[in-house]
Amino acid sequence: MDIAGNIEIRRLLLIIGGVVVIVVASECFELPSGKKFYFSTADKGSTPTSTVFANVSSSNNSKPSKSNVGVVVGLVANDTDISDLAPDDDSNSHKELMLEKNLTLDENFLVGTDRNADDISVQEKTIDFRNDSLQKTDKTDESYKADNGPKTSSGLTVSEGRNEAGIVPVVSQGISTESPETLNADSKGNVKQTTETQIEHQKTELWQPLPVTLNGNSTMTSISILKKWNPRPTSLSQMNALLLRIPVSSPSMSPRRYSTRDRELQSAKLEIENAPIIRNNPGLSASVFRNLSKFIRSYDLMDHMLKVYIYKEGEKPVFHQPLMRGIYASEGWFMKLVEGNKKFVVRDPKKAHLFYLPFDSHMLRLTLSGQNVKNGKKVLEKYLKSYVGLIARKYSFWNRTEGADHFLVACHDWAPKLTKQCMKNCIRSLCNANVGGDFKIGKDTSLPVTYIRSVENPLQDLGGKPASERSILAFFAGGMHGYLRPILLHYWENKEPDMKIFGPMPHDVESKRIYREYMKSSKYCICARGYEVHTPRVVEAIFYECVPVIISDNYMPPFFEVFNWEAFAVFVQEKDIPNLRDILLSIPEEKYLTMMSSVKMVQQHFFWHKKPVKYDLFHMILHSVWYNRVLQIKTR
Repeated sequence: MDIAGNIEIRRLLLIIGGVVVIVVASECFELPSGKKFYFSTADKGSTPTSTVFANVSSSNNSKPSKSNVGVVVGLVANDTDISDLAPDDDSNSHKELMLEKNLTLDENFLVGTDRNADDISVQEKTIDFRNDSLQKTDKTDESYKADNGPKTSSGLTVSEGRNEAGIVPVVSQGISTESPETLNADSKGNVKQTTETQIEHQKTELWQPLPVTLNGNSTMTSISILKKWNPRPTSLSQMNALLLRIPVSSPSMSPRRYSTRDRELQSAKLEIENAPIIRNNPGLSASVFRNLSKFIRSYDLMDHMLKVYIYKEGEKPVFHQPLMRGIYASEGWFMKLVEGNKKFVVRDPKKAHLFYLPFDSHMLRLTLSGQNVKNGKKVLEKYLKSYVGLIARKYSFWNRTEGADHFLVACHDWAPKLTKQCMKNCIRSLCNANVGGDFKIGKDTSLPVTYIRSVENPLQDLGGKPASERSILAFFAGGMHGYLRPILLHYWENKEPDMKIFGPMPHDVESKRIYREYMKSSKYCICARGYEVHTPRVVEAIFYECVPVIISDNYMPPFFEVFNWEAFAVFVQEKDIPNLRDILLSIPEEKYLTMMSSVKMVQQHFFWHKKPVKYDLFHMILHSVWYNRVLQIKTR
């Protein structure tokens, strides 16, 4: 009996233990409304490669909890390569970029935590509200707020995570709704809200996300965030001062003996410095240039003199295989056009003034980083270093100047760091032109971020409405990338009827059209930085004749060495976001009209053509490299 009794007791205890385990497991892994987690494999290395997506229901709680926010696997990167996707980014580009990080895609929510953080945080938010209609209205601030009803809010904090690249900001948002009766959820758990606005006097649809609100003292919290992540920004006037210091090559970069090509560059430098004064030129406006006379003389000399040698070394797809779609398209278009150019390109390297390194930084990222995700950028740096070693051993030209007469064109976020050692003396044309980082004013040049939707017709849908029909003061829509955009939305989403500030928009055809219509109907287009300082919205704004408002400390805009950017763009420091509307309203109407006219004048310099034309984007990129090289060379 005793033995049988003990067996029965043990069996009973096992059953009770099993029940307890099941109950605890169900409590830990169950989400409200029957939602489930979707997992993707997580790498334990230092490079961020995976994130878990989870559906999240709306909640009345003001703070996030483990019951309404998914568990996260993965890291937050300082130089994340999920790009600054605008609604205009096609779905193929979006999927391609998501595949780069081996992510599992879910339409509702992307959540992420850093390696060292214990709390769950939201890295990217794509839950959307859908407006039932956008109709023509003419309302006061009070009626606008009344129509929108009580606002939803969310808590936002910034925590720190570390990886090999350093400290990175992690934005955390806890979703709450103050007035559930004004919202309704569809079968997928998405929340809908109605509002009205004006777009082309017709009914359309717009998606907008939950607004972001800062916890505690909003002003102190947001400003402290900006000071923490960008403590000493370089102002535009400081950039101008740095540019005016004529850059000169270091002694180690100067050749022992000047070649015929060097002497030609020395002669060109003297001609540019003593250029005859030109006040007017057909097709060019002096108001948008720093010095029109010098630009014209420099451009003409380049057009008649410059010769470029392109190294044949390098295997596809990293070398000699341009990508011509998406937000990294600038480097691909330049590679395609320069390799097919017979005017500038020479076969004999002894005749060259400049040497082009024909690699695609985005293709480099796609091709190689997946082979060894644990080492991440080190693999890419080693690959480029071995390439430099190859051409240095095979040719004498690299060693002659230590690469000072070589140049590269790269648009990927990682390009500055990947090239800062092995190609540090090269002239680097970079989209990520961060003067507070690895970008060197006077040597490197700023490359425009041009989002290409159609390779066959890159200029489709060009232009916008006349100034008299632009009823919107300012417009922005985009993902909550980086530390700045949540602050922008906190202050201006749903705050004023003439400030159309939204979060992520879907990638369907209709949303893309609405995005373009907003740009075409706005006086000012907000170009707020994402994870990095650059954004395709600067060129998009120019494309649609909308005055760019650049909010990105330390960002040097494209062709800064020749353009007077303050003639056609507004620069707002990040700390001044709370005063954004007052700053824009303080600009006199006459000045706005002049700036809009100037935007139209500079358009031609930001256009890609399948067959390059004078002063187009291809020639402007080449000229910026030529110009910096000419100014660097010493004259006797």
